[in-house]
Amino acid sequence: MNHLKLTDSEWLVLCALWDGHRALGEITAALRAQTGWSRNTVHTYLTRMAEKELVAIDRERTPHQYCAAVTRAECEAAERHSLLDRVYQGSAGRLVTAFVRDGSLTAKERDELRRLLDEMEV
Repeated sequence: MNHLKLTDSEWLVLCALWDGHRALGEITAALRAQTGWSRNTVHTYLTRMAEKELVAIDRERTPHQYCAAVTRAECEAAERHSLLDRVYQGSAGRLVTAFVRDGSLTAKERDELRRLLDEMEV
């Protein structure tokens, strides 16, 4: 799934779908506060994303129902791999080190990281 590349707008639309919004009106309402998008704009995104096989459209129902054709996990994995390849030359260790060194991790996240690393040493 490394080939998957989403725009910021596509992420927003998929998040609305992953949150359970299915009809055009629901999706538009969910996105309006954050984006200001009109119903036509949201429809255009959904149509284009369907062409890219990111969204599935059930045209048998009225109103049409939309759902994500990709999972959140697939999209997150593609973004992680893209970031690792572009910025850290594929090194997850360098990425984690950067987060640890710049103080981006909370105490809870550091504890979880320690636990995960300890489990790997089994």
